[in-house]
Formats: sequence, structure tokens, C-alpha cells
Amino acid sequence: MKTVIYGAGSLGTVLGAYLSKAGADVDLVTRNREHVDAMNKNGAHITGTVDMTVPVHALTPDEMTEKYELVLLLTKQLDNVNVLRGLQKNMTDDCIVCTLQNGLPELSVSEVVGEDRTMGCTVAWGATLHGRGVSELTSEPDSMSFGLGRMNGKKDEKLYAVKALLEKMCPVEIEDNFMGVRWSKLLINATFSGMSAVIGGTFGDAAENRESRVCCQNLIKECIDVAAAAGIKIEPVQGKDIVKLLDYKRNGLKKKLAFAIIPICIKKHRLLKASMLQDLEKGRKCEVDAINGVVCAYGKKYGVPTPYNDKVCEIIHGVEDGKYTCTSDNVKLFKSLKK
Repeated sequence: MKTVIYGAGSLGTVLGAYLSKAGADVDLVTRNREHVDAMNKNGAHITGTVDMTVPVHALTPDEMTEKYELVLLLTKQLDNVNVLRGLQKNMTDDCIVCTLQNGLPELSVSEVVGEDRTMGCTVAWGATLHGRGVSELTSEPDSMSFGLGRMNGKKDEKLYAVKALLEKMCPVEIEDNFMGVRWSKLLINATFSGMSAVIGGTFGDAAENRESRVCCQNLIKECIDVAAAAGIKIEPVQGKDIVKLLDYKRNGLKKKLAFAIIPICIKKHRLLKASMLQDLEKGRKCEVDAINGVVCAYGKKYGVPTPYNDKVCEIIHGVEDGKYTCTSDNVKLFKSLKK
């Protein structure tokens, strides 16, 4: 399939390098002119837990002339509808849009291209963009995976074709309950991306500091409770049943055990720096409303309080408005909340 990675930032650059290295016919598209020029001149340089430089074909959106059979969508999802409408001239009539974005982006994607042409993919690895052709892979290679599926659970030739493409990078699991998988990733992002952005640190910083870990535990619990109220079965992550491991209900001993294992659960991704934090550091608006905000919205719909997710949204919007900065001192802003 002629493929475009639309939004070749931190994750898209790493994915594009792996696919290009494996011989896939893929273009990397980003608005970052300097990044495009550097990749075309020197290749995509992937640092961190690996070190490789791969020749790639990169371009800016205005340079796109071809029609693609597959769009791997990695932009911020705040404006998915307008982005995809603008991309339609570069799609074949049966082009698949596979969103690798956070939150629940399939809803807005299917609004433009239809449910049959929509696929979703959860990304169980992280990266940090350094610009000028360089992106850092922050997850261990042996811990990387994708979860792939459709909103309606349909399996067909195109789904398996996308699976085969993504397997050029790492293992891909086709998910029967894809929206349950989305909620697994949403739980992880609302918790660790949310706190990474709040404190200005990595996933490991959020999990290993005891005060911020209290916030993490409460964020996890809210996600589990909201999903249960909505009738959503949260799926295991890389074979681990996160609900069984981390949901303590009213069991005090289980709560202590769950608290103790939080850093272990995130150990292989401890160096990951949330894309929300990367955006905030660059003075950009971030996706908190599409991540923690989704948990809050579902909580309101199903009558489940979400004070910790509410507070994450409040703090991050405060950072965007110049009221706060991303610092570990922000943990104190959670003190008044019920645990």
C-alpha cells in the first residue's frame, strides 16, 4: 500500500524510520520545514534505546501530490475533521485512515471517511522529538507493541494488510474489543501522560515519587470506575490485566499492593516524556481534553466523580494560560481532593 504518515513528529518519525528501513513505500509528512529538510538530507536519526539513521522521504503538507491507500494519522486530534477533509484530495476512493492518536479519535475520523474506512491503533511505546531529523525512542525495544482494530470489530483483508505493515516495526495484536483496548491506553495516558505534564517530568518521575504516585493511583481508579459504569471492558496491556492488578475497590491491603506496583508496571516506559508536556514546553495547546477530558466527560455522563482527572485538566489548562508552570510542586494542588 502507498502509505503516508501524516504528522511525522516524535512517534511518526520513529515509525517512519522503521517502516522505511524495512522497505515500505511510505512518505513522512509534517509542517516542520527544518525537520523535513534534515530528514531528506541526512535521514531520520533515531536515538535513545536504539541508535540508527535511516534514509526516508519527507515532505510538508503543501508538497503532497500523490494519492495514498493508507493514512497513518499521528497529528494532534484537536482538529481531525478539518485535517481529514483537507486530505481527501490525496486519498484513493477506498483509502483507509488508521489513527494512532491518543484518546478516542475513531469517532471524529469515521465522521469524515466512514466507519468502514476507519481503523484505530494503540501505541505501546513512546518517543520525544528533538527536531532537525532527530527523534528519541524512549521505550525498550522488547516492550513495544501495537493494538489494531475497528470500532465494530470487523476483520478483513485490509485490516491484515495494515497489521503486516506495522509488524515491520514491532508486534501487532488484532483486537476483538478494540474500544476496550482504547480505554486501556486512555487509562495509561490519563494517568502517566497527565501527571508527566503536570509535574514536568517523565512517566518514571510520576510513578516513583510517592506524592505524585498517590495522584496516579487515584487517576487509575477513576478511569476503571468510569469504564465500568459505561459497560466498557478494559482489555489487558501486553498480557497484563491492569484492572485486576490495580483496582482495589474497598480493599485496603489491595490498595497498598496496587500502590507499590505502579512503578513496576511502568518501568519499561519510565523514560517516556508525555507528548502533552512536549507541547506545553513549546508553548502549544495540548490534547488534555482528548485524554483526561474524555474520562471527565464519561464520568459526568455515567454519574462517576472524577476529581483527579478534573484537576489534571484544570492544571494543564492553567499552564496553557500562564497561571501555572510544569513543576513537581503542582502535586500540592491535589491535596484538597478526597483520596
